[in-house]
Amino acid sequence: MNDGEGATAGAGKNSGRAADAGGAPPAAPARRKDARRNKEALLDAAAAVFVTSGVDAPVRDIAARAGVGLGTIYRHFPTRADLIIAVYRHQVDACAEAGPALLTEAATPYAALERWIGLFVDFLVTKHGLAAVLQSDTAGFETLHAYFLDQLVPVCAALLRAAADGGEILPDLDAYTLMRGVGNLCVGAESDPAYDARRLVALLIAGLRRT
Repeated sequence: MNDGEGATAGAGKNSGRAADAGGAPPAAPARRKDARRNKEALLDAAAAVFVTSGVDAPVRDIAARAGVGLGTIYRHFPTRADLIIAVYRHQVDACAEAGPALLTEAATPYAALERWIGLFVDFLVTKHGLAAVLQSDTAGFETLHAYFLDQLVPVCAALLRAAADGGEILPDLDAYTLMRGVGNLCVGAESDPAYDARRLVALLIAGLRRT
């Protein structure tokens, strides 16, 4: 190799290092962000289809709503159980994340509690077919209920504590007991269109207020 070639090679190496140091950022993080966003969009589409058609809805309906091919869904979720579990974990996460946000946005902690319980009711009454699949022996379903409680009970407890500290509701209310009561009021909403679970839950939450 002559001096010119060495200089050229050295310049090439230096320019490559300069590009790494000060050029465009690596594409991998952007690709990961896009992949995560696309997966979340797919889960939102699946959740919407489950609301109208239940968890046994054809996968092609989910693919059509998400605007992707069947292969994309099966690549992320090889079985229907994988998809169902992912959808409900995604929605549990969204409900959990809503609690602190509502405490920041709402006029009072009690208003935040009311709105969060509304989201919780929406979650419960739109889960067509979930109760049935939870009876299956699929391993992932065994931990789904525990995940639900682990994520949501602390959020409800924080909302109750904030409202109690503000003097808006009775103190020492147990979050799990309240959520179980709300859940019991929602039983039957799926099979009886005339049953207004949301109205009954609203009466329950109104009863928590100090008089």
